[in-house]
Amino acid sequence: MIYLDYAANTPADADALNVFLDCEQRYIANPNANHPLGLAAREQMAQVTDAIAQTLNVEASGLIYTSGATEANNTVLKGIAEAYRPYGHHILTTPLEHPSISETLAFLKTKGFEIELLNLKEDGTVDLDDLSKRIKKETILITVPAVDSELGIVQPIQKIAELKQKSEHCKLHVDATQAIGKCPICFDGLDSASLTAHKFYGLNGIGILYKARNTELCPLIHGGSGASPFRSGTPTLALAASLNVSLQKAFESLQPRVQTVQALNARLRSALASYPRVRFNSPPNAVPHILNLSVSGIKATRFRQSLSDHGVCISVQTACQTDGGASKSVLALSHDHQNALSSFRISLSHLTTDEEIDQFLTAFDRCYQKLFH
Repeated sequence: MIYLDYAANTPADADALNVFLDCEQRYIANPNANHPLGLAAREQMAQVTDAIAQTLNVEASGLIYTSGATEANNTVLKGIAEAYRPYGHHILTTPLEHPSISETLAFLKTKGFEIELLNLKEDGTVDLDDLSKRIKKETILITVPAVDSELGIVQPIQKIAELKQKSEHCKLHVDATQAIGKCPICFDGLDSASLTAHKFYGLNGIGILYKARNTELCPLIHGGSGASPFRSGTPTLALAASLNVSLQKAFESLQPRVQTVQALNARLRSALASYPRVRFNSPPNAVPHILNLSVSGIKATRFRQSLSDHGVCISVQTACQTDGGASKSVLALSHDHQNALSSFRISLSHLTTDEEIDQFLTAFDRCYQKLFH
């Protein structure tokens, strides 16, 4: 079996898993409890949080633990919208968002908020001139992905952070889910950011919402104390500790891991470019971990099934989207509906081997020849 869907989920790092098991067995008490074992768990939770904050170069008080990026995105978008409703109802976003962003914004639209899509340049990055013109006094939120999950486009978030200052009460949220471990990222100037461990070799079920000190937020979850007043519930110490391990590795090993993936991506682009029906949708400056392409004349779901029959695992759109429809992200960039229907995503890892790329290319060729001859 050839796994090329690392943008959807990554295997848990052995060290992260071992830390999880150790914490589960060592710290048996609820960190909210005020007895000795509870206090020991709370102290360990604080140490883990401090370590994560140091890695991200943010204040520890701004870290909110969640079940994943979907909860983090829901929490921050709904929380900011409610907190800043007195100042306006205008929200700016992109057509490249993960469903946990776009569908939350669709919900907010039913609550009276105005949602506007920003224009993209040819390389998929936000048109900053367009953004500058769209920001108005009533704009309370801009949300963009640091790296989008389908095409791997890297957005100029620091420049966007500068522009959002045009509106006094405007906040910038960045979905950093696909950026961690794939490219350098800086949280300076961001009002909030989301991430989840299972995208960078951590365990499923743990994410983080970063909230800057000057950002107001109405909680999404109520009912009892927790690690943060903005998210009630028992703190997940073992999951937080495991996230800390995988996050540190993602930052410390960024350069060599990226270099490995760049070489694999170059091999794929070189080999697949020889097929007349292949069209690359990911721009050259996308993160190398994500390669989106189309095979014209056939729906992506059918090509994926053919690859699956050969033991190859890839995704059409993202794992969180409805299967079979045209990719909104690819459509926004290519302006070609048929191309968007034919698009699928190959996502790579430093764990991907040259042998797996060889096997994928063999399978791809067999599928291509069978479907078009």
